[in-house]
Amino acid sequence: MRRMAQALQLFGVGRIVALLLLFDWLILRVWDPAPLDALRHKAFDVYQIVQPRPVGNESVVIVDIDEASLEAIGQWPWPRTIVADLVEAISKAGAAIIAFDVLFPEPDRTSPAIAAATYRELDQDTREKLRRLPSNDDILASAIRRSTVVLGQSGYRDAAVKQKAEAPEQTGFVTIGLDPRQFLVSFPHLLRNVPQLEEAAQGRGLFSIKAEDDGMVRRVPLVALAGGIMVPSLALDVIRLMTGSGAIAVKTGIAGIEWVGVQGLNIPTDPKGRTWIHFARYGPDKYVSALALLQGKVPPERLAGKVVLIGTSAVGLFDLKTTPVNPVMPGVELHAQLLEGVTAGQTLNRPAYTTLIEICTAIVLSLALIALAPNLGGLPLFMMGGVIAASTIVLSLAAFLRLHLLLDYTFPLIASFSVYLLLVFTNYVQAAADRRQIRSAFSQYISPALVEQLARSPEKLVLGGEHREMTIMFSDLRGFTAVAESYHDDPQGLTTLMNRLLTPLTNVVIDRSGTIDKYMGDCIMAFWNAPLDDPAHEANACDAALAMVECLARLNEQRAQEAAEANQPFLPLRMGIGINSGPCVVGNMGSDLHFNYSVLGDTVNLASRLENQCTRYGVAVIAGERTARAVAGRFAALELDRLQLKGKSRPERIFTILGRSDTAASPTFDRLSNLNRSMLSFYRSRDWARALETIILCREAGRGFGLDEYYALFVTRIRSLIDTPPSEQWEGVTVLDAK
Repeated sequence: MRRMAQALQLFGVGRIVALLLLFDWLILRVWDPAPLDALRHKAFDVYQIVQPRPVGNESVVIVDIDEASLEAIGQWPWPRTIVADLVEAISKAGAAIIAFDVLFPEPDRTSPAIAAATYRELDQDTREKLRRLPSNDDILASAIRRSTVVLGQSGYRDAAVKQKAEAPEQTGFVTIGLDPRQFLVSFPHLLRNVPQLEEAAQGRGLFSIKAEDDGMVRRVPLVALAGGIMVPSLALDVIRLMTGSGAIAVKTGIAGIEWVGVQGLNIPTDPKGRTWIHFARYGPDKYVSALALLQGKVPPERLAGKVVLIGTSAVGLFDLKTTPVNPVMPGVELHAQLLEGVTAGQTLNRPAYTTLIEICTAIVLSLALIALAPNLGGLPLFMMGGVIAASTIVLSLAAFLRLHLLLDYTFPLIASFSVYLLLVFTNYVQAAADRRQIRSAFSQYISPALVEQLARSPEKLVLGGEHREMTIMFSDLRGFTAVAESYHDDPQGLTTLMNRLLTPLTNVVIDRSGTIDKYMGDCIMAFWNAPLDDPAHEANACDAALAMVECLARLNEQRAQEAAEANQPFLPLRMGIGINSGPCVVGNMGSDLHFNYSVLGDTVNLASRLENQCTRYGVAVIAGERTARAVAGRFAALELDRLQLKGKSRPERIFTILGRSDTAASPTFDRLSNLNRSMLSFYRSRDWARALETIILCREAGRGFGLDEYYALFVTRIRSLIDTPPSEQWEGVTVLDAK
């Protein structure tokens, strides 16, 4: 026991715990749970973003059933006669192979015989003539026989449609090694095309693609099991025809499928028979509109000698995928990218031995840290960790760039870095966790910037304040009472709604250097230029106000859609925001037992009262004169009125903020601003007729700015003044009797 204790003391408990941690990581890697797999995929996505497949002399063209084609020809599915025309046009242009990324599982309902049985009030002679005409499917089958065509098939979860005629045999396979069926991606059923089309086609392949758990498409099965039979992918059967192969070879080892091959070409796969696509960025030149092709507007050399895929990019046909380099890619382009990558020898490879390389790398890095960490100082160890991390990433990226090899750098880094932290920073991490907990708790109530300031200077946590030039904001919801009443039986739903609203609004303020003072029901009070200096506090407050209005608009759109889906009435939320700048006292206000970091002063009171006037003037934002002057040119500030607030000795010019610098610099706003200035001048000089005439011009110039209620207010006010003229002392100031 004594010798064991001495050994433990000599070797170090930290090293032993680090070895146990490394062992746990190795077990976890062998198990390979979903989070590790997802992280590895994200690393591979980075590779593709850094170096997508270069776009060169493309050998694949996509005939796109796009929105324009659907609008001109009609909704999908089209009559098979039109599809036959499409095949004829492609074949006439000299295309090498035609492949369909669409399916024809049922007979064409527009065929003459079906129409004869469907149409009413046809005379018998016409009905008999229609029955004798060839079906649309036969016409398409004839066009397919005259071309080299691969038809698409679909893996299906539900029972497939039973076909009366016996389906033709699928492409043959030659298996090398173990039976690959136990490893393949499997679909319970295979959905085929109508028999006469499949019999006419030279090839048939599966176009079904299973995305990863995160919805991203990275791999495509070259061979799958559907309805109990092995089926090649659409791209693989095209490659079979391109190489003149009669059958497809599948090599299977103990760990799974190793490669899939045709004559002269072996394609590496993962154990499930999937190959990694090396994606190129979206190339619009790859696409040809089906409508343009049918209209004879596509030159033959555009298709001559190329593989032509027929598919769709139309949103309504729901064949859009997400890839590492393109957030939205038509499914047909996945097959095109796979074909181009395979034929150019630019597919990605992740053989089984890569896992062993990654595990060994994690062991070597971790053991090096375990051996050296206790003997190195903090800075050398930190530099060593940085060199290890950078080297691992660079070597993995080099393997991708040079060899098209997918090596995961995340697992070695995670394993070694966790050992690194355990050995060196245990105490620091614990202390940092405590500080984070404190910061998290206090940041729910006051600005994170203030929390950091208090953490650095605890002596500031005392009562007192300082004078500062600040900008204050009050925001409040309009119509919230009616919305709240609609949640009478669902108080939790109302709480959820408030969280959906207040969270983005709070983030808007914090992201623009503001501090949340307090929440008062559906009202938010915030301020700028404290506790940290903010030279642009007026502009940041105005930008925050516009962003809050935009956030509310997005929330209303979401709520409107949710209400429509639930067949419930929709009550929109509206917001009023008051902004004012001026001298304030800011600091810790309250008692010795309980205090808050807050702000006081006449500037604060005026900001609150300006917010109350938003409903009167029909605008979302009202700013005081000092704020408007400070942001002139950077924001579209439009003067609204001169207000004599109750308890104030002098009137205040008030403005609304209509947009940012792009709006302020626009000719539209410049014209509106000039007309509005003239209208206010006529109004204040009692030239009622010209004021009313100018309001008409203002309304026309201000379309889209949401000022209808504002100008309606002035029309009503002027007509009232015409009926009851003001006194000689009147100077165009609106006096408010209430706060």
